[in-house]
Amino acid sequence: MFERRPIYRETAKQYQKASKKEKMEILDYFVRITGLKNRNYAARLLRQHGKTIYVGKKNYLKADIAKKGKRPGRKKKFGEEELKMLKQVWEIENYMCGKRLKPILNEVLDNLLANGHLHGSPQAIENLRHISASSIDRLLKHERKKLEIKGRKGTKPGTLLKQQIAIRTWAEWDENCPGFMEIDLVAHEGGNSRGDFAQTLNMVDVWSGWTELVAIKNKASKWVREAIEKVQRRLPFELRGIDSDTGAEFINHPLRDWCEKNQIKFTRGRSSRSNDNCYVEQKNYSIVRQNVGYFRYDTEEEVYYLNRLYAYLRLYANFFQPVMKMTEKKRIGSKVQKKHDDIKTPYQRLLESSYVSEAQKKYLTRLYKALDLFHLRQKITACQRKLYSLQKKKNVKNKNLEETVWNF
Repeated sequence: MFERRPIYRETAKQYQKASKKEKMEILDYFVRITGLKNRNYAARLLRQHGKTIYVGKKNYLKADIAKKGKRPGRKKKFGEEELKMLKQVWEIENYMCGKRLKPILNEVLDNLLANGHLHGSPQAIENLRHISASSIDRLLKHERKKLEIKGRKGTKPGTLLKQQIAIRTWAEWDENCPGFMEIDLVAHEGGNSRGDFAQTLNMVDVWSGWTELVAIKNKASKWVREAIEKVQRRLPFELRGIDSDTGAEFINHPLRDWCEKNQIKFTRGRSSRSNDNCYVEQKNYSIVRQNVGYFRYDTEEEVYYLNRLYAYLRLYANFFQPVMKMTEKKRIGSKVQKKHDDIKTPYQRLLESSYVSEAQKKYLTRLYKALDLFHLRQKITACQRKLYSLQKKKNVKNKNLEETVWNF
């Protein structure tokens, strides 16, 4: 580079004195030796070399083609230490976006620091506490890996009692209190819908986003009703209503009679309109599929470990996973404007509700303070690894059985 600088300066002097035809030849030579792709920029450099630009009366700048200007910029506020801790928090919080992570970041840091799972300098921790949502996304953009996997839909329309159960769409949920829940089943058939296989009952409270999960061995209405009863007993609020799709596992006399007996409002969505149950459909992927995958679970041991996983997962999702709810949606010309409320966890929303008793609020607060986020995430991972190991054993067994049949 130092050897080329005199050449650059001499070329600029020749260019400024040359004729139009000679300038074209000099410019070709200059572009070739510098590797510049923009000829207009190269010509401007050659023209301005040696010229003086006055700034005020005394100060001036002199252009030099051989000198490389230094761009002004701010000093980096977040270094490797902050990035390392942010990655740890991001992984524990299940790789959520910056907008959802920022409102709960201080609470997560407090939990990890109190339990001795996060180590860093006080200055780095203080910097993380003041980081913005856009900075979180910018720092983690190279770490993100998106996997798009589409599942199968195993719901079959049920005709029994359809006319007797009222239809309710997502746009008609206007309750301002917890207790009205959308319910759905997630099938774990693994691409093979023959025989019995496990199902996950997913129940989501529309107002707060509180999520409950129960694994059952098949989609018989008896197990579905028992799972709903189990969820009802452990909810921190009163179950006021359920809204399902049109599957026969929900649309049946026993479940309708149970709802009437317990004064629970029972409604359903329209056939082939998944958006009518948008709250639970969203959780089917973000909570169920992302944590248990698309394998086939059809043994009692697998159902046991699914429920063990869900026992930890419900605490993780309800106490440490923020929910962003849309409050308004309107179209202005070709654009759609959406407004959202403050990003909060289901636990935080329940604490603000006047429909939740003070005793339940105190219980939730004690439970939240007793939770260790790092250990909770470890237990979830341990259950996931156990389920995966059961899948590997099952695949080996099926492969050996297949080889035995072919050899016979």
